[in-house]
Amino acid sequence: METALLALGLVLVVEGLVYALAPSLIEDLLAAMRALSIEQRRLMGLTALVIGVILLWIAKSLGA
Repeated sequence: METALLALGLVLVVEGLVYALAPSLIEDLLAAMRALSIEQRRLMGLTALVIGVILLWIAKSLGA
């Protein structure tokens, strides 16, 4: 449970920093995402999911 809370907290910190420091970048990223097909967005999401699971597994195996 602690690891899940840590991960969620880190995600929120990073998201908050992006919105606080570069809100115009978010607009550009959203426009770029709209230009992608549904399949490309799905593939990006699945790739991010797999990378996230691998990073969590590595962190857990290192003692986090």
